[in-house]
Order: sequence, then C-alpha cells, then structure tokens
Amino acid sequence: MTALPATMTAVLITTPGGPEVLVASQVPVPAPGPGQILIKVAAAGVNRPDVLQRTGGYPAPKGHSEIPGLEVAGHVAAVGDGATRFKAGDAVMALVNGGGYAQYCLAEEGSTLPVPAGLSLVEAAGVPETFFTVWHNVFERGELKAGEWFLVHGGAGGIGMTAIQLAHAFGAKVIATAGSAEKCAACVVAGADRAVDYKTEDFVAVVQELTAKRGVNVILDMVGGEYVERNIRSCADDGRIVNVAYQQGSKVTIDMIRVMLKRLTLTGSTLRIRTGAVKAGIARAVEAQVLPKLARGEVRVVMDQTFALENAADAHRRIDSGSHIGKIVLTVG
Repeated sequence: MTALPATMTAVLITTPGGPEVLVASQVPVPAPGPGQILIKVAAAGVNRPDVLQRTGGYPAPKGHSEIPGLEVAGHVAAVGDGATRFKAGDAVMALVNGGGYAQYCLAEEGSTLPVPAGLSLVEAAGVPETFFTVWHNVFERGELKAGEWFLVHGGAGGIGMTAIQLAHAFGAKVIATAGSAEKCAACVVAGADRAVDYKTEDFVAVVQELTAKRGVNVILDMVGGEYVERNIRSCADDGRIVNVAYQQGSKVTIDMIRVMLKRLTLTGSTLRIRTGAVKAGIARAVEAQVLPKLARGEVRVVMDQTFALENAADAHRRIDSGSHIGKIVLTVG
C-alpha cells in the first residue's frame, strides 16, 4: 500500500458568508477509526446543505469534520479495524457527515457502496446524497407505488432529476415543477409526464387537470413557505407530502381541516443527523434497488458542471445562481 501523506488540500469555511469564504488550505490527513474507511477522493458532490453550512445555518454534527461535502467517490486508501467489505484500491462512493471537499475523506463502511459498472467516479460522486435522500423520502417515507401520481418541486436540481428518474423507473406518473422552459424540457427528458413552469403556470391547476381532480399521491417538496398549503390542495385522499428543504421558509400556517378531510400525511427528514445504522439501512436498500438500474443505464446521474476542488467558490456561485440543471461536482487532482 502506498504511504499516505501527512497533509492534504481541503476547502475550509473561513467564516459564515458567501462563496468567497471557501478557501483551499492544508490540513492533516485523517486516520480511519473502527468501522471506517479512508477514501482518496476523486470527486465530491456539491449540494444545498453545503450552502447552508457555508452560511452558518447547518453546522456539522458534533464530532464530525467541519469541512463541507456530504458525498464523495474515489478509491479506498486505508481501512480501520472491523471494516472488512472493502480493500485498498477499491472504487467506492459514500455518504459522509462532512469532509468531502478534500483529497482524503473518512466514511463509515456501512454508508459506502461500490461504484456500479459503467459509472465514472465523477458521476458516482453525484449518487450518495441525492439517491439516498430520494430513496428514503419518496419510497420509504412517501411509500410511492407504481401507478400513483408523484409531484416533485425543484425538478431540475440534483434531487429533482433523481426523483423524476426513480419515480418513472418504478412505474409512477410524474409531474415536476421548474423555473424555465429549458429546465422544464430537461424534466421531461428525465421522465416527467408533465413539467410545470412555476413562473407562468399554477401547479395546483395542472395537477387537478391531469389527475381528473383526484390529486397526486406523493409530493416531494424542497420549497416550503406558501407551497405547503398549495401542496395540501394538490394532494389526493390519503396523500403523502414529504419535505426535505424549505427554501421559502420553514414556518407556515395551514388549514388543518384539509389535512383531516383528505387523511393526509405530512412528514420530512434530514439525513445528516441520522444514526450510522439508519444510513447503512438506506445504503443497503439503494444498493439492492437502485444500483442495478444505474448499471443498466435505466437511471443516470444528470451532470450540470464540474469544478476543480480549489475552485469550490465558483461551484457555490453556480448553485447559488439557481441556473444549474442536475449535479455540480468538484474534481480532485
């Protein structure tokens, strides 16, 4: 095994603020503990939780790396005691609690998966955070089934593109909202039966029209705010609304009578604070249900743009602009 360097390049948040606070620095290479593996990072996904962390709204869990980055792909560099599935040199991708914006990153073996055949490491870096999130929230919490209607907001982002593809691949009928004609077209290419430009159309009206006024069965929402009440009006009886973000605000007022009359379920989650056992369980489900579809090309990682690790600030400017379609990924030399 090649000897590990003592230090590595990592992108640090120097102070809460805009993209300019992301600065490449030299830090010690971490050592894997029990049940952990050390990954020599080839690429790291960029996600909105990273933006929240950068601005001071989403700190790393206690005891975990304060370096941003929640998903990586690369090769195993070292393994800790009790980690037996992977060996040095294996190509892997992992959901991590932080530390992804670096040349080396620690991962729990339970949250690490092999890279499917035919998937590049850059594409693989866009899998863990988005596919784990979508699988858990749409299929486990939302219990989406074949033949049901599914509505996803923010359809052109990394989460949205993944949700569209997986819902379509598992037999659901998909409606997606997005903010431009270009983004709506991308949603249809990804598998949406109908894309709604929220700047010019009312998604509630479109849902009523497409479903013969019955409503959709599952909604995945990243907007919050005034969308919450509109989601409730868009739901069918026994519908399930799952929130994974709240770009328009987390505090809302709703009319509970609609929730009661329709017997709705309002739920949500965030992955970062969940236990290692929970994440490992999601990983096993993704490995069994989703990785074969990735390997066969039935679903794919929709890529927007890549940036070198040292240019993480530019990657954040891209995601802040809201103009991206699909995943933004950092490449590590």
